[in-house]
Amino acid sequence: MKILIIEDDEKTASFAAKGFKEAGMVVDVHHDGMEGLDATLVHDYDAAVIDLMLPSLDGLSIIEKMRSEGIKTPVIILSAKRTVSDRIAGLQKGGDDYMVKPFSFSELLARVQALVRRSGGQTGGNADDSLGEKLRVADLELDPWKHEAMRDGKTIPLQAREFSLLEYLMRNRDRVVSKTSILENVYDYNFDPQTNVVDVLVCRLRNKIDREFDKKLLHTVRGMGYVLRAE
Repeated sequence: MKILIIEDDEKTASFAAKGFKEAGMVVDVHHDGMEGLDATLVHDYDAAVIDLMLPSLDGLSIIEKMRSEGIKTPVIILSAKRTVSDRIAGLQKGGDDYMVKPFSFSELLARVQALVRRSGGQTGGNADDSLGEKLRVADLELDPWKHEAMRDGKTIPLQAREFSLLEYLMRNRDRVVSKTSILENVYDYNFDPQTNVVDVLVCRLRNKIDREFDKKLLHTVRGMGYVLRAE
């Protein structure tokens, strides 16, 4: 799951981003309104958390522009403004939910998950499966909301990054995904870290989902990347 945060307070943005990443999500953060709007027009996000008071362009204007461009990404407004009229204005402009600062991250996470679940993941992305449904490849099953993975009825314990990689591969089943795309979508790296982090992560995941089974699902395509498929 990919989340956009547009928040000019760096401490607040860092706090929320850290929490989302610990929940296995990929996060983009922008502190400027125009930069944040540009991100919504270029990239597909499963949800956005947007402050109202931002430099160069305010949050309500961002949301209005998103909706006018047909972008259906669920938006949670996160603001210090707490009056009923502020909340109404935010929802009327196209926001889907409204939270007042200071906030509980666990509540923010729950609200983001609920919004994405209700939207069915149809936010303009290219995933084949609804974000609210279980993903399956052969006898491998993943439940994004319960954060559970099973194969042949047996629970597979996964760390957050392993879970994110498996979810990304399952949403792109039968497609070869490159190391670069894994770095971008699982690690949120937009550069080459000059390490073998992807190889190590794939190896760990392969040991957990394939080692005890005759039918192997996670395959290496030499010189191209990796693919999850039932052969």
